Amino acid sequence: MPASDSKKSFIPQVVSKPSSNNEGKAAVQRFLAAGVGAAAAEISTLPIDIAKVRLQTQTPVMVNGKMTMPYNNMVHAMYRVSADEGVFAMWKGIGPALMRQVSYTGLSFVLYEPVRNFVAGKGVKKEDIPFWKRVMAGGIAGGSSIFVMNPTDVVKTQMQAAKEDKIMTDVVKQVWRETGVKGFWRGAQPNIARCFIGNACEIGCYDQFKTTIIAKGLVPEGPLAHFAASGAAGVVSAIFSTPVDVVKTRLMNAAGNKEALQYNGVIDCFVNMPRKEGIASLYKGFWPLAMRKVLWTVAFFLVNEQALKAIRGSYS
Repeated sequence: MPASDSKKSFIPQVVSKPSSNNEGKAAVQRFLAAGVGAAAAEISTLPIDIAKVRLQTQTPVMVNGKMTMPYNNMVHAMYRVSADEGVFAMWKGIGPALMRQVSYTGLSFVLYEPVRNFVAGKGVKKEDIPFWKRVMAGGIAGGSSIFVMNPTDVVKTQMQAAKEDKIMTDVVKQVWRETGVKGFWRGAQPNIARCFIGNACEIGCYDQFKTTIIAKGLVPEGPLAHFAASGAAGVVSAIFSTPVDVVKTRLMNAAGNKEALQYNGVIDCFVNMPRKEGIASLYKGFWPLAMRKVLWTVAFFLVNEQALKAIRGSYS
């Protein structure tokens, strides 16, 4: 092969520093594609998230002289919520949920590639970037992004946990009145930890799994590879992020709501919730969370990859 041909085939595979104009254009493309994917995934899986939040925030109530939990499992929670509050209750908090997911996920994907390339170092081929560096880059991108968007998560959680209808502006006013601006960052620590772990598993694992699947010739680049890689990444994410997700949900649900206040902070919640409710309480709502994680991750990456191809003519 001539030297010039060899050079042409080598350059696209190397992590290199693009021009500022190209870098900005690529960032916008990633944000748009991620936003489309996040919106599609959020709308299709929000009912499962409602069930997860109800299971995580429920406390025993007196029924026929006995203390019992309102919801037995994910299916029962979905049935009771829709039966007692109406079918549309399964999409409670859709406004802040979309605002959170589109902005947070879009920002995460804007940050991921430059962070990954920086961590990898100059002159490293994309397929040669170590797995741990992809995971680290995904975590940094996710943790940084959710810190900015934590207020939307607080509002969404309270709207989903409430049995009565709540308007987004009313929730914002209540949090502001009771706790001020700091209330919008209640639960930020476990949320950052959750999103660091979640994005490390989802983005980092997806990137690694897809690269490996294609490099080994198991399946060609395309929807089948995206489906397999995203499904596996969703499972890993659910297993590792559930405990911090439970803590995050408990703390956010109590922002500006004295009646729901059970724990003073992250450490208090992590230590005392297992003492009061058992160690399994850290995995409350695991099955709906795992189901939603897998379905959300698969839906997101399938749509995101197709959106990227439509916007820039190539997959990630």
